[in-house]
Amino acid sequence: MSEIHPSAVIHPGATIGDDCTVGPYCVIGGHVTLGQGNRLHSHVVIDGHTEIGTGNEFFPFASIGLKTQDLKWKGGTTWTRIGDRNTFRENVTVHSATGDGEATVMGSDNHILAYSHIAHNVLLGDHVILSNNGTLGGHVIVEDHAIVGGLSAVHQFCRLGKMSIIGGCAKVVSDVAPFMMLDGNPARTRAVNKVGLERNGVTAKVQEALRRVHRLYFRKGLTGANAVAAIRAEVTQLPEVEHFLSFVEASDRGVTR
Repeated sequence: MSEIHPSAVIHPGATIGDDCTVGPYCVIGGHVTLGQGNRLHSHVVIDGHTEIGTGNEFFPFASIGLKTQDLKWKGGTTWTRIGDRNTFRENVTVHSATGDGEATVMGSDNHILAYSHIAHNVLLGDHVILSNNGTLGGHVIVEDHAIVGGLSAVHQFCRLGKMSIIGGCAKVVSDVAPFMMLDGNPARTRAVNKVGLERNGVTAKVQEALRRVHRLYFRKGLTGANAVAAIRAEVTQLPEVEHFLSFVEASDRGVTR
């Protein structure tokens, strides 16, 4: 049985899974599906066509699944889909997608800190940390284990690579390469994300290969294509190196250097 506070307002069409806690003054719309074991503390609003997995926690004044702020929105059915065991701290906003049938999608085990914003059509992986006041513009893609520092803003259509980290107050207007550390306004790639790699169990051999990748791509003054060729010629082609190369070669906005 779920525990629902009598002051909560839940539309009859909503689906609430077992063992959920819905606190005082929460509002849940008619097209919302909550899986098992979710906890809404108080004053949480979840609306729109929103599907939420299991074991998520929503702190006061979080707003999930409401209409996009994108002025291109012309109506239709848009979705917000959220996985399992995510944390949404106070005043977090997650907006639905823009185009009919499209979705804003978040994976599992993410930690979204207070006042952060996840805009329409964002695709967020697993084990991501979005620090206080972090902002993701529309259509941003965030790969697993990325970290966005507090008060940082990521321009729409950018991609943040696996195990990358963005320093606080950074301005990001192009793609962030996997395994790298960015900082500044405008942001620049500073180094390999050594601490993040260690925390995620990346071996010393792989870390050394990624340091060579960093020197060739970001420090030698080579064009992107020439840097990729040099990495293929000079660095052992480990899976992490291949992921880096695939990421930069697929970039439309360019890679932050």
